[in-house]
Amino acid sequence: MNFEDLKLPGCKKFSGYKPCNSYKNCLENGCQIESSETRTGKKILIISLDALGNVLLNTSILPALKNKYPESTIYWITMKSAKPILINNPFIDHIYIWDDEQRMVLRNIEFDVLLNSDKSLYACAFANEVNAKEKYGFLLNADGKIIPANKEAIYNYRMGIDDELKFRINEKSGSEIIHETFALAYNRSEYVFNFTEAENEFIENYKEQIKYDRKKIYVGFNTGCSNLFPNKKMTVEQHIELINNLGNYDDFKLLLLGGNEDTERNLKIYENVSKDIQKNIIYTPTNSGIRNGACFMSICDVVISGDSFGMHLAIALKKYVIAWFGLSCWSEIDLYDRGEKLIPEGLFCAPCWNKKCPYDLECIKLIDIKKITELVKKFALVKPIIENTN
Repeated sequence: MNFEDLKLPGCKKFSGYKPCNSYKNCLENGCQIESSETRTGKKILIISLDALGNVLLNTSILPALKNKYPESTIYWITMKSAKPILINNPFIDHIYIWDDEQRMVLRNIEFDVLLNSDKSLYACAFANEVNAKEKYGFLLNADGKIIPANKEAIYNYRMGIDDELKFRINEKSGSEIIHETFALAYNRSEYVFNFTEAENEFIENYKEQIKYDRKKIYVGFNTGCSNLFPNKKMTVEQHIELINNLGNYDDFKLLLLGGNEDTERNLKIYENVSKDIQKNIIYTPTNSGIRNGACFMSICDVVISGDSFGMHLAIALKKYVIAWFGLSCWSEIDLYDRGEKLIPEGLFCAPCWNKKCPYDLECIKLIDIKKITELVKKFALVKPIIENTN
């Protein structure tokens, strides 16, 4: 075959390195699997790097993106820590990690569309470097300032620099805002998170291990949050009080959930609840990673959480979520009609997004433990109705 005769397949599975199917020569015999689903079509790069919860929330754009560009190949670049969130996502063709080698590869691809969700200097600088015909979201100007890339991104841009808009006026969810930023039709699409076959098998095996009883109500406590904003946490003492309240009900099984940063905290909670309640607590591992953590959470009917990645994961898993808020913006969170938000009403300083509180964490002290208890009990009454409806 002469160089001039090379006709590369327009198939997203063709790499130019090896056949996508053994002994199938695409160059000589043509593509063996080409269809509207396998054709490369529009090449789209999503930049969503920071904050695990934001990366998961941003997956809600994928159905609308695929509707707008039905014949397309979707690339997503993110931090190494966030990659597990995107694994086995049916909309994403290629996941890239934020490192020198993989950024170099992306710089050498001619994209049709770039979507940058992150208002950080490094994400915007990289967005500038990407070769794309259309750019949405955020870029960097010649003075090193973050700027909107398109008119639809202006509202999102203003949210970052106008506290009155962000804290007092805005009523749009984060998902609605990111759809608007990328000029996508908003239909209240949910987050996209799928277990693998191996993970589903792991979940079933774990259920056998804990003697799962579908007649019980499994209540998960996501006890921590990122160390970046530690003041999103309910106190250990509040968790102990709440677990003691709920642990007295035979219909409830309680799960302690969390990541590496919550290991010591969960142990302290477990050791200080009433001894007769400990038998109703399932102490899940905190050091087995995001995907296994999601497997443990999948067992829950209800998840109680602050505004954290654990809350977003519970939303993605379509759990009934009871979420409390203080420093963060509750209006930006959509529970998709499955849950309740506890808001510190009448507190002039909330939300604030401050890392240090000058008011002795009044918003955390105001969390209504009794109301959370009643909400869980109320859910227990309606669970059979929900199951019959589904």
